Amino acid sequence: MTSDPAIAFTQLEKNYGELRVLKGISGSIQSGEVVAIIGSSGCGKSTLLRCFNRLEAINGGQLIVNGMDLSHPDLSLQQLRQLRAQVGMVFQQFNLFPHMTVLDNLTLAPQKVLGQPAKESSRMARFFLDKVGLAEKAEAYPDQLSGGQKQRVAIARALCMKPKIMLFDEPTSALDPELVGEVLAVMQQLAEEGMTMAIVTHEMQFAREVAHRVLFLNQGQVEEEGAARQVLDQPKSDRLKAFLSRMNFAKV
Repeated sequence: MTSDPAIAFTQLEKNYGELRVLKGISGSIQSGEVVAIIGSSGCGKSTLLRCFNRLEAINGGQLIVNGMDLSHPDLSLQQLRQLRAQVGMVFQQFNLFPHMTVLDNLTLAPQKVLGQPAKESSRMARFFLDKVGLAEKAEAYPDQLSGGQKQRVAIARALCMKPKIMLFDEPTSALDPELVGEVLAVMQQLAEEGMTMAIVTHEMQFAREVAHRVLFLNQGQVEEEGAARQVLDQPKSDRLKAFLSRMNFAKV
């Protein structure tokens, strides 16, 4: 890990009208670090993640991602494109174009956004499909895939942009339980390869085993943070203890 954070946020605030969602939170994610963001529904964790690639504009504080100051309210379209080329995001839903093959879904953005030649984008797409274990599905259409396969395709699509940071917003929450493992295995491989990752997840065991650190959000604030195993095995706050108990993760 380097000394310069990949993501740094100070007194970050996000409001929706009168509703304060993020209430002046601060933290950082180092290059090569995996940070799991956990908490109950409505605590602000997905909103925080969406601020990291400017899907949500912040209302106060400072946010720097890959050296770009996202606190400025008037980022240009070119700056936003640069940011989103460097910061890949995988959502709960797969957002694949149903009328396009898997290969075409993967090559579209590199060609349109990065100006990559068709031959090069196709080569990279097949490389990342192989990486997520779906090399044989290049010519398939999304409706021919299982949910787990669609999510692995979505991960490969993000990787085709050669991002420096990957954001995951509850990537397994829409999957049947038996399909969760195949997606988590791909994410674990990325972590082991040193990808900088911020992961909003309810998979506590995965967070414990894969993440370097955990941020526990409660009502728009960081209630507790620290090394993943320490936070999850020996929670200090009563709110985190109660949350882990509800997740059936309380340690005896």
